[in-house]
Amino acid sequence: MSEPLPEPSVEPWMRGPIEGVHPLAAPILYTFQHAREDLTKWTDGLTTEQIWATPHGFGSVGFHIRHITGSVDRLMTYLQGDQLSPEQLTFLKSEKNPGVFREAVLAEMDAQFNRAERVVRSLDPATFTEPRTVGRKQLPTTVMGLLVHIAEHTQRHIGQAISAAKWARV
Repeated sequence: MSEPLPEPSVEPWMRGPIEGVHPLAAPILYTFQHAREDLTKWTDGLTTEQIWATPHGFGSVGFHIRHITGSVDRLMTYLQGDQLSPEQLTFLKSEKNPGVFREAVLAEMDAQFNRAERVVRSLDPATFTEPRTVGRKQLPTTVMGLLVHIAEHTQRHIGQAISAAKWARV
């Protein structure tokens, strides 16, 4: 028997402009809200064991949520022109470590989104084309390039987390 389709709702990007936010910066904020809503919905009722299950060798729901949290933090650091801290590198190494329960991984992600949203809301649109570098190799990008990548990378892992949540329920 197939799973029922989710009830239709208006996705964040179709809820209209965000007051005080440049239209080119708004999609990242829509992404964060969509992530909150989708991951809350699709992880509802999962046990801690299911959150960290790796059926068929796929990444766990917990890993994908923690990776979203860590990658947003790291990429926002680069967006601000900074380099990663030892704490950020430690978090990166711990993203796959099981044990954190559903509410904790979602709260951790929400807190990171709140921090990132404050940065995005403070951006001057005149900086969107400014150069930035990423990683130890100092790979070139721009403020806008980082914003786009944060959104696409987050959405990619949301899809993987939803798939992992479905597998964990089997």
